[in-house]
Amino acid sequence: MFEYLDPIVNGILLGGLYAVIGIGLSMIFGIMRQVNLAHGDLMIIASYFSLITIQLLGLHPLISCIFVLPAMFLFGYLIQYFLFNRVIEKGMEPFLMISFGLSIILQNALLLIFTPDARALKTSLVIKSVNVFELFTIPLIYLVNFSVGLLVLVALHQFMKRTYLGWAIHAASDELSGAKLMGINPRKVYASAMGIAAVTAATSGVLVGMTFTF
Repeated sequence: MFEYLDPIVNGILLGGLYAVIGIGLSMIFGIMRQVNLAHGDLMIIASYFSLITIQLLGLHPLISCIFVLPAMFLFGYLIQYFLFNRVIEKGMEPFLMISFGLSIILQNALLLIFTPDARALKTSLVIKSVNVFELFTIPLIYLVNFSVGLLVLVALHQFMKRTYLGWAIHAASDELSGAKLMGINPRKVYASAMGIAAVTAATSGVLVGMTFTF
């Protein structure tokens, strides 16, 4: 009977990682009604950035987020402000085409710089596990993924609910013309939203790099 607990519990815990991967993509679609096809590439860029930080400074992958997350916010902000904002009001097709082109550029740039060799963010969390009442075993890395995923979801919810920028993002999403009348700059709001989405992608990129190869 209890042999089914391992895959069920581990699947639920791993779902925390997939939640972080999807939350940024979902947020952009909810706010701008657009699909960013380069979202996965932002995640992998963060994995490589974390790898470089670890190699240069000898940090734990989770500690490398101190450098990775701000850098990815800036990157997301800039590509939205200078690239996607140019077509944001022209429908979904131009946005999809630009994000697809950006995805191809980023993928090939990563191949040229880092080669196709598989890499991983090495951590002892991968080989450690927790035995729960002798009933099932939880890999520690899955527990970390779930905990970080839950933390990100709660933090993002509170940010959107309690901060001025969160309110501005909601306003721009619900009633763009009314938001403009209230003095909200939609270009900056959309850029900030993309920056936040890039931060969630970066978080998932570090977690993916710790859990799997990339």
